[in-house]
Amino acid sequence: MRIKIIGTGGAVPAQCVTSRALEVRLGLAQGRLEAATGVVERYVCEGESQIDLACAAASLALTDAGLEACEVDLIIGGCGVPYQPLPATAPLVMQRLGLPDGSAAAFDVNSTCLGFLTAFETASRLIEAGQFSTALVFSSEVASRALPWRDQPEVAALFGDGAAAAVLQKAGPGGGRVVANLMRTYPSAYEACGIGSGGTRFDFHRQPEEFARHSLFHMDGKELFRVTARHFGGFVTELLQRAGWRHADVDLVVPHQASPFALAHMVRQTGFAPEKLVDISARYGNQIAASIPFALDVARRGDRIASGARLLFLGTSAGVSFGGMALEV
Repeated sequence: MRIKIIGTGGAVPAQCVTSRALEVRLGLAQGRLEAATGVVERYVCEGESQIDLACAAASLALTDAGLEACEVDLIIGGCGVPYQPLPATAPLVMQRLGLPDGSAAAFDVNSTCLGFLTAFETASRLIEAGQFSTALVFSSEVASRALPWRDQPEVAALFGDGAAAAVLQKAGPGGGRVVANLMRTYPSAYEACGIGSGGTRFDFHRQPEEFARHSLFHMDGKELFRVTARHFGGFVTELLQRAGWRHADVDLVVPHQASPFALAHMVRQTGFAPEKLVDISARYGNQIAASIPFALDVARRGDRIASGARLLFLGTSAGVSFGGMALEV
């Protein structure tokens, strides 16, 4: 697919919270959370909403692209956790950006931490088909909500809030292109990570205790590690084969920022040199679906992506799924 990224933007809340401050707040031994997670600090919403973050990132992406919001005709939200169950998050972002009724299509996709890649591929295929000309793809997460601080503080301390967006258009000859996409799902580990309440699984009125018990995020890190250790290396090999690339052909790997330790394990599993990875997890934490596009924006603004560079997006998500995209910019 001949697709180019013409702009990106990222946004975080104003408040930065260190692991040391969390340890004091929770009465934990100094250094415990940082040692367990590798995360030094993260940004947490106080007055900001998920929509505020999404619109801030989207506005920066549009400015970077040199476009006005009214020039967008497709908006896709790829958030792991939506603003509300119904309606979708993207129409509200469209409204807040000032797009008039009927001027664009706006909808969400959800593949948890891989939401941005799914939204990116969906937008790319619709642009390639000639149905739309300019897409705004965003992921925005208030990951600091519904965390298990009492039972799993080391899990809760992994996460931070943030949003990122990208503007996509069809590329001309010699422009950018999506070389390969791949997703593989291992539902045997479906229960290893998630939030059970908020959908139809538990009835708020008939099952109040179950609803309350499943309203916080939970994660079985050992089970997720086993699935990843067993399959992720082969997944990356298959993605590279589809792209016709060798490891040496990849200029930069933009991974989901699961945790500093997870990224170190990814390096060992895949064989990529550490300097080829964009690793911002210690400073921002796990921003769920916003992790990949936020890392992309940091890399672009840090002049780590030259014209013609070969990028490899890689990530894992609850479900459990692995996702990746090979992209020439």
